[in-house]
Amino acid sequence: MKTFTLLAALVAVTTLSTAQTREIYTNANFKTLAKDHKVLAVLPFKTTLQLRPKEVEKNGGPAGVAALEKREGLDVQSAVHSYFLKRKESKDLIVDVQDVNRTNALLERNAVTYETLSSFMPEELAKMLGVDGIVSGTFESTQPMSNGAAIAMSLAVGFAGPTNTGKTTISINDGKTGDLLWKYDKTLSRGFGSNTSTIITTIMRKASRQLPYDKDYRD
Repeated sequence: MKTFTLLAALVAVTTLSTAQTREIYTNANFKTLAKDHKVLAVLPFKTTLQLRPKEVEKNGGPAGVAALEKREGLDVQSAVHSYFLKRKESKDLIVDVQDVNRTNALLERNAVTYETLSSFMPEELAKMLGVDGIVSGTFESTQPMSNGAAIAMSLAVGFAGPTNTGKTTISINDGKTGDLLWKYDKTLSRGFGSNTSTIITTIMRKASRQLPYDKDYRD
């Protein structure tokens, strides 16, 4: 019985460890591909709000929800950019991050809209923006972050529990080759007292030291 209990515990620990490891992907050739990187650009995040019919109606129908998703995507972009800036100011980040106003102005100048952004390759966008790497991502939620509702982060252990309200993915691609350098997946649970900035700070804090641009990063 004790042997069975110990075996079950080892399996549980192994499963949990595997689930956590799979949250973050780092390209084995990251150092080679990114050795000359100096500037990253953060793109607007692709946001999907999984609202109930009454909430869709309340937010102006499909067109209103689309406008809300775009606003949320820009809010997340700004929050990720701000987090990177804080890391840079603390001398924890070894690359610079392009101002989001410049990023969005250059996208608009090149006729790249929020709706068509995903149809462009990372290397195409990097060339337009004059940067070495592209930070992009997705955000899925059952409620808008901007409505004042509280959100807290909880770690997914290989399945979506009843409190799971969405998922966020953050990716970094090389500007020359377009290769995926780093990717972070996180599930979200709703709590109390949060806003967009707090949400992103919480997410990034968990991942930042496993980001190869971070000075504390270890292979």
